[in-house]
Amino acid sequence: MTDLNQQRATGPAIYRGMDRPTLDAAYNNSAAVADSPEWLARWRERSAIVRASPGARLDIVYGARPRARLDYFPCGKKRAPLFVFIHGGYWQRNEKGTFAFVADGPRAHGIDVAVPGYTLAPQVRLTDIVEEIRGALTCLSQGADDFGFDHQAVFVGGWSAGGHLTAAVADHPFFRGGLPISGIFDLEPIALNYLNEKLSLDAIEIATLSPLRTRLTVLPGHHHFSILDEIASPDGALTRQLLDLIAITA
Repeated sequence: MTDLNQQRATGPAIYRGMDRPTLDAAYNNSAAVADSPEWLARWRERSAIVRASPGARLDIVYGARPRARLDYFPCGKKRAPLFVFIHGGYWQRNEKGTFAFVADGPRAHGIDVAVPGYTLAPQVRLTDIVEEIRGALTCLSQGADDFGFDHQAVFVGGWSAGGHLTAAVADHPFFRGGLPISGIFDLEPIALNYLNEKLSLDAIEIATLSPLRTRLTVLPGHHHFSILDEIASPDGALTRQLLDLIAITA
């Protein structure tokens, strides 16, 4: 009876020796970082300042759905490179306005920044979200002259689910280089944990939308939320990586 109760308490292993509760906990970043609500509150405060800055262009329509809008933050330099930042939230929460603050790092180095929104699950499938981000890149690139950036220097990055979406659209013709940050690159465990309640991933999506082969750089001393300080700061490690990426592809 004790063994049976133990089995019920832990459940069978479903992924790399983990049962469902363990796998759920492994992917719950908000619970893992105790002060995660404070991080989000600070991001909103910082982003409000950026969104109110001179030259900011907000809620530019790029698709048919209500959240298919993007914000654009110019650096003031003509034909600047463009960094497109895709927000995270496990494809099912958050919105672009919270993440305008990341523009401070790149803009300090003469790089324009665009932050697209996208429709969240379960309203659409992950396949649809990927296609929306492709649409945002197409909209930006076709409007390069209007926005004022160099259409041959479009770089894409994103945090968490946005890191996954960055890799997922790497084959877009205007994609010059990518900078996924704390991303998700294997969808198999996602399909086995609580996140799939809204995503409803199928076998085809797991196979075609899992960008497993990526370069990984570990920045000591950071957690899933604090890592964005390294792109929001002009001298941050991720800002420097973006500058290096732009330099080697110039």
